[in-house]
Amino acid sequence: MSRDIKIIGGSAHPQLARNICRHLGTELCPTRVVRFSNENLMVQIEENVREADVFVVQPSCPPVSDGIVELLITIDALRHASAARITAVLPYFPYARSDKKDRPRISISARLMADLLETAGADRVLTMDLHSPQVQGFFRIPADQLQAAPILCDYLTSHRDLSNHVLVASDVGESKEIGNYANRLNLPISIVDKRREGDDENAHATTLIGDVEGRVALIVDDEIASGGTLIEATRFVLENGAQSVEAVCVHPVLSGKAAARIAAAPISSLIVTDTLPIPSEKRIDKLQVESVAGLFAQAIHAIHHGESVSNLFR
Repeated sequence: MSRDIKIIGGSAHPQLARNICRHLGTELCPTRVVRFSNENLMVQIEENVREADVFVVQPSCPPVSDGIVELLITIDALRHASAARITAVLPYFPYARSDKKDRPRISISARLMADLLETAGADRVLTMDLHSPQVQGFFRIPADQLQAAPILCDYLTSHRDLSNHVLVASDVGESKEIGNYANRLNLPISIVDKRREGDDENAHATTLIGDVEGRVALIVDDEIASGGTLIEATRFVLENGAQSVEAVCVHPVLSGKAAARIAAAPISSLIVTDTLPIPSEKRIDKLQVESVAGLFAQAIHAIHHGESVSNLFR
């Protein structure tokens, strides 16, 4: 593609946008976000983007609703500024857990987010590790989903002796995705069967499928919000004879007091990515952050030049 490439970093995670630009050898396209006294937002693109290939980096993080509106307004501004193509880069996709109608009279909000992005003017979407694979099918525009497993597995193989490790899926829903890690690390799998009642985010482990006795349990999850699932899985595998517990997570949501709860839990280390910003007060000692900026930069380069994105899955 002969057009210029432009990277716009929203207010959600400007450091990730800057890191992506560093890998691409370019600078962020300057923008200005104004919040008026009535709490309306205005986004102004402060550089010519006519016929440019524009990528807007804006993961979903607090304040979530403000971030979504800012992203939609930015895309609309780019459309009216005659950008040739607009790609919404959402390392962590908003409302990804709301992917089905599992109770009466609720919204399938992940599908609504896909519709809003397309309506605003996005031509394609680039994201990472959706909570459920069906969310990718909610889009009527091209949507690429990157995987953090290669980055996290590279870190594990270079910093750990994995000979006594066993991978643990924190719930049955995670058991399929954990296969990506098992194939790369050549490790056995155990699964924690948990039950969740209501919307209080409290899950209770009931059964362990597989053997963890005398081994280091490496719990894998796509995201950690309140930390309840991780802490409950940690308690359960230790009760079932695990020697110690480590954890790997793609999206460190760490809502509420999650960081403090994990710091106090018998978890020796937690390895995450920077799909979301982690404030200093949540950067506990046992937390290790691996960057996905390089992978997103490679994907953006591939999309811009019409090359295969699937090659990045290695």
